[in-house]
Amino acid sequence: MADRTNRSIIINATAAKIMDVIADFPAYPTWVAAAKTVQVLTPGPGDRAQVVRFELDAGVLKETYDLAYDWAPDGKSVTWQLIRGDLQKSQYGAYTLEDQPDGSTRVSYELTVDLNVPMIGMFKRKAEKVITDTALKELKKRVEG
Repeated sequence: MADRTNRSIIINATAAKIMDVIADFPAYPTWVAAAKTVQVLTPGPGDRAQVVRFELDAGVLKETYDLAYDWAPDGKSVTWQLIRGDLQKSQYGAYTLEDQPDGSTRVSYELTVDLNVPMIGMFKRKAEKVITDTALKELKKRVEG
């Protein structure tokens, strides 16, 4: 069983504004350092995608994969899972947004990745930590401008 990595960050914006940035997949290459291309394969209801293809280039790691998204009706969370990947056997992720009393939002990111190639557990957890920390910092920078 794969271990889960959980991280969170406070962003000075509303949950709705943050979720709009998360859902704007075509813009990812402008603010996600590793994203070469991001393409919505299957649009969903409203402006939320159901299936998205990512082509990432993180130096030593290059990967193309498709994720299926499930958007919560209240706009406070989204989950995804891997449909197809080159290096990944499975991926489960989630963003959960929690309003804070000062008007900011706590954004929690959960990620579980299982690769097709063997990797020592501590290295895998370290990679997941770097991925989640980087994603949250890039999201905060994008939202807060």
